[in-house]
Amino acid sequence: MADNKEGGIVKKGHEEGMRMAVGLLQEMELPEGLLPLSNVVEVGFVRETGYMWIVQQKKVEHEFKMISKQVSYDTEINGLVENKRIKRLKGVKAKELMLWPPVNEITIDDKQPGKIHFKSLAGITKTFPVEAFAAGQ
Repeated sequence: MADNKEGGIVKKGHEEGMRMAVGLLQEMELPEGLLPLSNVVEVGFVRETGYMWIVQQKKVEHEFKMISKQVSYDTEINGLVENKRIKRLKGVKAKELMLWPPVNEITIDDKQPGKIHFKSLAGITKTFPVEAFAAGQ
């Protein structure tokens, strides 16, 4: 995995790391509240490839109240970030009943700009209003 990080911009610490992560989400037209993390150790981004990684001290579980969804964020999260999409996402799971299937893609479709789609490896896609993931939700 280390090779993916070559040429990346790295920010250490929670404040700097979150500032960079939120800045990237804004730039890629993704909701700012998509990563409600705490105790971030490092955030990195390789602009040429879109590879982004986040390391945090411990796993975080967050409930997006507007849609009553619990999402779990692992100590290491990574994926390929591009405009309105995160692909090959690792380290994020959304609770479905008693299961936590991994989310491997998050997309905002131009045809439905107010909607955000979460796709699991099992091929299941869940769609929610984008505003459910606004900052502070």
